[in-house]
Amino acid sequence: MSVDQEVLEPVVVERRSATGTVLGSVTLDPTYFSVPVNVPLVHQVVTAQLAARRAGTQSTKTRAEVSGGGAKPYRQKGTGNARQGSTRAPHYAGGGVALGPKPRSYHQRTPRKMVQQALRCTLSDQARAGGVRLVDALSFDVPKTKVALGALAALECTGKILVVLGRNDEVAAKSFANLPEVVTLPADQLTAYDVLNADVVVFTDATLPGEAVEQAPAAAPKRRATKAAAPKAAAPEAAPVEEPEVAVAEAPDDDAAGGEEDNAPTEVAVAEEADDTEGEEQ
Repeated sequence: MSVDQEVLEPVVVERRSATGTVLGSVTLDPTYFSVPVNVPLVHQVVTAQLAARRAGTQSTKTRAEVSGGGAKPYRQKGTGNARQGSTRAPHYAGGGVALGPKPRSYHQRTPRKMVQQALRCTLSDQARAGGVRLVDALSFDVPKTKVALGALAALECTGKILVVLGRNDEVAAKSFANLPEVVTLPADQLTAYDVLNADVVVFTDATLPGEAVEQAPAAAPKRRATKAAAPKAAAPEAAPVEEPEVAVAEAPDDDAAGGEEDNAPTEVAVAEEADDTEGEEQ
């Protein structure tokens, strides 16, 4: 299974302190925690890892290595029994062992890329099952089992627990040493079998594989105002703008002019009035 195959959705876990305080949310590296599980690959790698743990020192003695038995037990013929040459033969009590185990190595050669991919598969399966915990640090002042138990309870860890530590976390390793359900391992010795054999895997910021991305905290929802809103203050009225006076020439009043002309006596009417006046005098 190559690394470039399909990658599933990223897994988000809570980042906590040793006291259980939630410090935020972290998106785990998809190349380590969002890989499809290849069961045949994991089986082959885990089998090889378990085989490599065998010492291979078991041994048995053959008939040539068992002391004694140099003399023939009885004569070749005449006894009615089957012929025997030594009492150290495999079918005799105290004799040698036929085809018994001998010291050997059970090592299986496994390509490095297969080992790495199997570790990614088991980490991804553990993360999707909710079995990954992330703590900022496990820095204890002195080795104390009670403090270690409190940290595991704060992280909500139950069952078989695997704690991945750094090379310098000696105090934390001694604190977990007396707990039979807890296994501690350095980060550079983590294997697929160790992850597969645990119910919960605890990582610190220093031992978490890949590059985790811390998520920004979600914005708080807006609350509706319960009190009546205060009335807005009235805006001050703007001062009236004085318009400049424009001199307009007044047109002559035609009616007035026309009335004056109508009322003015004509020369003919004046002459007639003068003639009437002269007639009356005569």
